[in-house]
Order: sequence, then structure tokens, then C-alpha cells
Amino acid sequence: MNNVKKSFSIRDMENLSGIKAHTIRIWEKRYNLFSPERTDTNIRTYNVVSLQKLLNVTMLYNNGYKISKIAKLDDTKIPVLVRDIVAKNSEKSHALNSLKLAMLNFDQSLFLQTYNSLLKERSFTQIFNEVFIPFLNELGLLWQTNTISPAHEHFVSNLIKQKIYIHTEQVQLNEPTKKDQVFVLFLPENEIHEIGLLYINYELANKGYKTIYLGQTMPIESLVDLLKYYSNIRFISYFTVSPMLNELEDYFNRFKEVLDMSPGSKLYALGHQIQQVSENKLPNSVKIFSSIHQLLETV
Repeated sequence: MNNVKKSFSIRDMENLSGIKAHTIRIWEKRYNLFSPERTDTNIRTYNVVSLQKLLNVTMLYNNGYKISKIAKLDDTKIPVLVRDIVAKNSEKSHALNSLKLAMLNFDQSLFLQTYNSLLKERSFTQIFNEVFIPFLNELGLLWQTNTISPAHEHFVSNLIKQKIYIHTEQVQLNEPTKKDQVFVLFLPENEIHEIGLLYINYELANKGYKTIYLGQTMPIESLVDLLKYYSNIRFISYFTVSPMLNELEDYFNRFKEVLDMSPGSKLYALGHQIQQVSENKLPNSVKIFSSIHQLLETV
């Protein structure tokens, strides 16, 4: 339990709740909602109980409750009202808060309970797009502001990947029904961020396509072997941090040499690194996409 984050700064509280630090201080001073401790240098710190209360208060506040009314509630009443809101199909915000707490406390059980509760009402596709993607986007911001550590990010990312693996295996038990093209999914060398690529693999398999998932840090030269077995391949890759922007042109030109060996094959690319790339400067056999949704709409 030594790795569990038990103390939060006012900036952490702002980043995790979306409520400005100034507002939190007002709620604290005017309504006595929280009782922070003070460091030797008189800096406010908050414990997990205060964080949980702030997330619940935020849920009520964002659903129309006045802060003056919330402040008069008994602490045991606040979670009850939050559950009532969740029961009225507003579970997305609650789920995001639960996932944050699961991440901060390395609490696998809470993550699974939250996920299984969502799965009762939503498909995996809906959960990924409506809950996991907003959560992962927020995760990036929390990491950038030093609210969470790489350990937190790795912990929750691997739990999400587990869910993608499980659902992918379920659909891959069936033979592919669409055999006009084969999708080969890989990450370039030194690229390890694969959640987006794993999800694309799931959706393509769910659509009935044959997919070959090669995973992280694949050299271009190793992909030539696939051309011996299949024609009309759609290579799909996700560029998050690698190659660097100044290396992309060379990378695509090298990949074109592979595609020239199989005139019907193409490379579909997406991710942060290629958002500034102009498509008219790319080989005709390379197509870029701004989002997973855009790519999936084209297949």
C-alpha cells in the first residue's frame, strides 16, 4: 500500500474534479465542505476521503444542486444522492470518477466493479468510446500536470487492454466473413502505445474481417514477409511518439517500397504524430486518418 497516493494538493483536486482551485477554497471556507491538513509550510493537502467527497459534490453540483444545499447535507446522504443520479442514466460522470479513484489507489476491484456495472447497460464499443476514450484523454492531462505518475497510467492502461483482449478473443472465435482484404496492425519501432491499435483490431474483427495483430515496435523490413501470404493488405499503424516529425517523410518513403511489391496494398496511418502531415505530400498508397472513428467508417 506504500504506492497508494494518500495526499493531494489543491492543484491535484482541481485537475481530478474539474473544479477550479479558487472555487474549492470558497467551498471550503464558506461552507466548510472540506477540512484540509496543512504542511509545515502552511500548504493545504487533502486526503482520499476529501477527494472522494469532492468528486461526489461535483457530481451533484453538475446535476443542478446548489452548493449551499449540498453543504447542509449529512456526509452519508451525499453518496446516496449520487447513486440516485447514476440510476437515472447519468452514470458516465460517476464512472469516470470511480475510474480515477481506482487508478489513484491501484484498486483493481473498483475498476472491475465500475466496468461490469457499465457493461450491464452498454456494449463494449459504447463503453470504449463514451467512457474509456474521455478517461484516457483526461489521463494524459493528469500525467502532464504531474497529478499522476507513470505507474498510475500503466496500471489502468493495462486493465483497459485486458478488456480489449477479452472482447477481441470472443469475436475471433468465429471465422472471418469478409475476405476481400486482410488487415495487418502494427506499431513502428520504438512505439509502445497500443490501446488505440488494439481497439481498432477488435472493431475490424467484430466487422468480420481477418486481422493479423503484430503489436509493438515492428521494423518495416519484417513486414515484407506478410506479402508472401496475402495480397490486398491494409497495414494499419498508430504514430503516438515515433517516428519523430522530421523522420516521417523518410519512414513513409521506405514503407512505399514495401507497398510497391504488392500494388493492391495500402498503409493506413493515424495518431498524434501525423496530425500535422499534409496528405498531398504522401505516396498514393499511404492514407492518413484524423481519428479511429474516421478510419472505421471507411472499411
